[in-house]
Amino acid sequence: MTVAWHTPVLESLRPVLDGAGLVTINQNKIIEVANWMAYEEFATPDGSLLFDFGNDPDVLMDFTMVVNTMNFAFTDFKTGVKFETDYQGRRWCDSEAMLACIHRAINSGIPFFSGEYLANLTREQLSSIFSGTIEMPMLDERVAIFNEVGRVLVEKYQGGYHNFVRSCAPRLYAGGDGLLERLVTEFPRFNDVSLYRGHQVQIFKLAQLGIWGMHLCLAPRGHWKLEDPENLTAFADYIVPVGLRVMGIFEYAPELEAQINSLVEVKRDSEAEIELRASSIYCIARLTEEINKRRPGMVPLLMPQVDFRFWKTYHATHWPHHLTHTIMY
Repeated sequence: MTVAWHTPVLESLRPVLDGAGLVTINQNKIIEVANWMAYEEFATPDGSLLFDFGNDPDVLMDFTMVVNTMNFAFTDFKTGVKFETDYQGRRWCDSEAMLACIHRAINSGIPFFSGEYLANLTREQLSSIFSGTIEMPMLDERVAIFNEVGRVLVEKYQGGYHNFVRSCAPRLYAGGDGLLERLVTEFPRFNDVSLYRGHQVQIFKLAQLGIWGMHLCLAPRGHWKLEDPENLTAFADYIVPVGLRVMGIFEYAPELEAQINSLVEVKRDSEAEIELRASSIYCIARLTEEINKRRPGMVPLLMPQVDFRFWKTYHATHWPHHLTHTIMY
């Protein structure tokens, strides 16, 4: 299976790839990495979750989409300290700490998946739910996002993300009725696009991650599945560029290398930030294509699976990643 290079996200990357001056892609290294990564094990999704939220498909849809509404920025930008919380006898960190807090809230009777609850959520309530070693970073932004999303869910979808999901075609793209197409249109918090020298670049990190999460969770259970998962791209964040840089696929201009290594913020929508994210998506697509060529007769890998190979390996590394103050990843 070849990569679907015609999809809107991948097509939108071309002006960045053609014009990039801060991030250079070493095509030979892509081939080198594919030559050995093709022989690694890539796990088959089994529907399992870190915490048990039951087996009701509507609840699991709500859970996945609420999580990805707030799945960003778990590190304090001033101190570099990550958000952690203690739950069920152990300490959880980063996005896993977020999941622990949500599970704790649901088990204590807080209707955190309800549009009505989210529409009226206060800073004090959210701070209490996400109690941990530090205040949850960007707390005010999260409250504003949940209030906005909650209002849309109440006004249009009887207060539940699952009603929105079931009102869409179970595809990313379906002539405007696809889940990705409608998610980024009806919920502005998911409209993750950037302007690069006059060209709109589509990234859609959290929108795609939420849809992939539902597919991973629900398809093995026979409840719901995405019909065109091959059109999902990588989820452009802080971590994939680290793996690509360590492997020599990414090469940075000296000024960008120094900026990242010294933990100086890379501004949202700067050319550096857009080049980092767009190049990540492209490289994961190319790697997926090359890996699949080396696995004849096997079930083709999807881009999110190769993306996860990088995230799993490098999300806790001490190699510095770029810092961007944003609600998109």
